[in-house]
Amino acid sequence: MNVTKKAGRPKLFDKNEALLAAVNVFWERGYEGASVKNLTEAMGINSPSLYAEFGDKHNLYLQAIDCYANNDACAPLVAIEGIEDIHVAVRAFLDAAINYSTDHDSGAKGCFLVSCVSTSAGHVEGVSELLYEAIAATDARITARFDLEKKKGGLSRQFPSAERARLLFDLRQGLVFRARAGVSAKVLSKDLANLVQLVLADSGK
Repeated sequence: MNVTKKAGRPKLFDKNEALLAAVNVFWERGYEGASVKNLTEAMGINSPSLYAEFGDKHNLYLQAIDCYANNDACAPLVAIEGIEDIHVAVRAFLDAAINYSTDHDSGAKGCFLVSCVSTSAGHVEGVSELLYEAIAATDARITARFDLEKKKGGLSRQFPSAERARLLFDLRQGLVFRARAGVSAKVLSKDLANLVQLVLADSGK
């Protein structure tokens, strides 16, 4: 006997776009300050759709963090992984961080993970774990890029890839924090050449 499964009601919104809209609301208002009404209006959906697709505000927040980590936060990594010259690649990594921190589509400044998510870690369940995973994943990808450069001969075999990966990540976060305080991209870019030299010191060049 053939049983025809009744088709469910089609989803009338793009989940990724809705999550990016939620990111902007949380970024602007914080986790506690973002109401369901704020979120549904920005996402272009109604409350039943929000609860049906995302569960609740807490789960939406966790999914928004993951969405941001896989979209905006990846721009610097794409830059460092996609450029052959390691000096240019490290500069591009920092440039990308400055660009998305000072000229985000939402008008927000800084980094969502730094300016919003980190402040909710410890009192919103699951956030600390997501932050740790995001940092560890970033460190691993930068380390892999440096290790690849060592194999190519662009960095010395003694170059401390993991240590410098953490340094580069921390330098990026410092730039993002300054952007959050209102420092312009022009000012932030002034010291990039020195920062690149600091990260790649003892590179065998």
